[in-house]
Amino acid sequence: MNDAHLHLVVNHLPIVGVLIGFLVLLVGLILKKPQIKNTALGIFIFSALTAIAAFLTGEGAEEIVENLSGISETLIHKHEEHAELFLTMLLILGGVSITTLFLEYKKLPFSKYGFVLILLLSVTSIGISKYVGTSGGEITHIEIRSDANVIQLDSHNKENDHDDD
Repeated sequence: MNDAHLHLVVNHLPIVGVLIGFLVLLVGLILKKPQIKNTALGIFIFSALTAIAAFLTGEGAEEIVENLSGISETLIHKHEEHAELFLTMLLILGGVSITTLFLEYKKLPFSKYGFVLILLLSVTSIGISKYVGTSGGEITHIEIRSDANVIQLDSHNKENDHDDD
């Protein structure tokens, strides 16, 4: 397993994790169940840890794919920018989750403000996750790029040029 493969294995975990954590937290808040809310905090902490793993494997993945034909350095850089922002958001979300979990454990009344902050941070993180996931996919999946039709047309024209030879 090389670095690119390892990156592909772990990079989906924080993206999916933050969405699942948000949904679990929402259910916990609606049902007013501390166990469910605390489970969401655990999911956010896990998501932050997996974001670290995804980020750390990103550089090795870049070293491998940047030399492949059709890979754009611009797309890699765009993905890297989104990944840095997403990592920062998830580290904040994970830190606030740990703090809120501690406040809940100590049964302090202002832990409820931690849950509100976590809800807002998770919504923001979900928004950023869309950009980090899409920009990562665009690096090697030309079919999801905004210029996919142009690339397909260019490829088709090149095939026709070779047929004339």
